[in-house]
Amino acid sequence: MEFELSIIVASILFLLILLKLRKPTQSECDLNRIPGPKRLPVIGNLHLLLTKSMPHFIFRQLAAKYGPLLRLQLGGVPFLIVSSVEAAKQVLKTHDVAFANRPQMHAATTITYNYSDIAFAPYGDYWRSLRKICTLELLSSKRVRYFRPIREEENANLAAWIAAKEGSPVNLSEIVGLSAYDITSRASVGEEAEEKQTMAAAIKQGIELGSGLGIADLYPSNKLLPFITGMVFKIQKVFRQTDRVFESIIRRHRAAGPTDERSEDLVDVLLKCQKDDAGVRLTDDNIKAVILDMFLAGTETSSTAVEWVMSEMIRNPRALKKAQEEVREVFENKGYIDEQNFEDLKYLKLVIKETLRLHPPVPLLVPRINSERCEINGYQIPTGTRVMVNAWALGRDPSYWDEAEKFKPERFEGSSVDFKGNNLEFIPFGAGRRMCPGMSFGLANIEFSLATLLYHFDWEMPAGQELDMEESFGATAKRKNDLLLIPTIKRPLRPLIKSC
Repeated sequence: MEFELSIIVASILFLLILLKLRKPTQSECDLNRIPGPKRLPVIGNLHLLLTKSMPHFIFRQLAAKYGPLLRLQLGGVPFLIVSSVEAAKQVLKTHDVAFANRPQMHAATTITYNYSDIAFAPYGDYWRSLRKICTLELLSSKRVRYFRPIREEENANLAAWIAAKEGSPVNLSEIVGLSAYDITSRASVGEEAEEKQTMAAAIKQGIELGSGLGIADLYPSNKLLPFITGMVFKIQKVFRQTDRVFESIIRRHRAAGPTDERSEDLVDVLLKCQKDDAGVRLTDDNIKAVILDMFLAGTETSSTAVEWVMSEMIRNPRALKKAQEEVREVFENKGYIDEQNFEDLKYLKLVIKETLRLHPPVPLLVPRINSERCEINGYQIPTGTRVMVNAWALGRDPSYWDEAEKFKPERFEGSSVDFKGNNLEFIPFGAGRRMCPGMSFGLANIEFSLATLLYHFDWEMPAGQELDMEESFGATAKRKNDLLLIPTIKRPLRPLIKSC
């Protein structure tokens, strides 16, 4: 045993000596010029993440010390962390094409059918064609309007379920998540996907595995790590669960045949594009990958936003009261929530904006990688460098936001700042070519769910419990602890009036 330990120690020392003697490459020299904390052998700066704080918190603290363009060595992978609007502009606007690709990650390789989805597909003809299908066919404003009856029915179900629990604590995080899943499922595949609980759990784990900050992703040259850490087995389990369901969905849609435009779900549209060869040859695996994107983005991001809006309003009773009064005044004569009047929910829209500023569902935008050498903030960035934009830090930058840490919905009143990617201090849906194409779909779901919760119910914390605002670790920044609230019915539920 002592002999084996001596061999291991000697091997490590030998490797450290080789690393010390090895002449750094030009790329390494360029990266070394960028400010950043001192690195340790083998792990680099990975030890800085081994705290209870979330990565986006830590990155902002480091940026305050080293600057808005921060170099970090996380395991075997060099990262650049962008924490200022000026640096973000160069990545997301000036050099948008150069940074339009994604790095390879273990989870994405498998569950996106070898990068054939929208989020991770390499920048090129296939991605452009797929993006065009999404923006013009799958997620256009017209298509989102067609999904209105689904939102109405599922939110009526949500309200009825909550009403049955009146006076008792309800797990708002859980039920809002399942409601978002049902809306996304019906819009995507025309029905509530089979094995709902299993699918919802698989999607949640897929998001956690796809953060890009797992040990196996940070040491890509070590081919054994995915097996040692168990990551490869978790990925395969998620893939088998989702693939089986998606295969069944496609088979049923083919058997059912074409349907009219207003009744089409996203699978119908994709199968039609496959048949028409609409600019790109779609395989069944490509269709599955796009369906997965819809579930990942449509479920997690919208439900995360709703639970944070409710959390902030519970913490700020004045905002809760004002939003409730507005919603009830707008819909008092109808007695039910109607999207046709959503433009009148001006204060609720301010509350949603302010919450997305403080709690962007994806605080660290999905990593990008540059396909060519470029310059940012005067530094040369070698080809193949991973870049992460800290959207959470941009939304709390005191250079752009007065009382940046304070919840102030009124700050957006009369302001031209929006979240469509033009104002880089506020990018909860990203910016540039890789901006989330499902923004309209997500916002429609968020607004309808919140209007339903605020119109029908008053809300309070269970006796003796305090509201915590801790986040969980993952690609999406959900609450660490589920939000438990007690509902009291204030406006009775009425039979659902079907949309025309």
